Amino acid sequence: MSQEYHITSLVVHAVPKSVSQVETNIRALAGADIHAVTDEGKFVVTLEGETQGAILDNVEAINALEGVLNTSLIYHQVDPTEES
Repeated sequence: MSQEYHITSLVVHAVPKSVSQVETNIRALAGADIHAVTDEGKFVVTLEGETQGAILDNVEAINALEGVLNTSLIYHQVDPTEES
């Protein structure tokens, strides 16, 4: 059975005073990894998952976090995988 694996990167912009809480909340999401954070509230984040829906759910969850101003999708890759 053919499956897909999705990798997405995005920049998240948060209110500077909320950086710590936003970071904690993003790290709690399955498949989320933070690669850089600035004191000004910019995050570089990757999301990985088996479906596009899982990725979109995490993007929506990040957008809904208190203190998040916006997210910008930078990259999205879909790799086919074979289930054994």
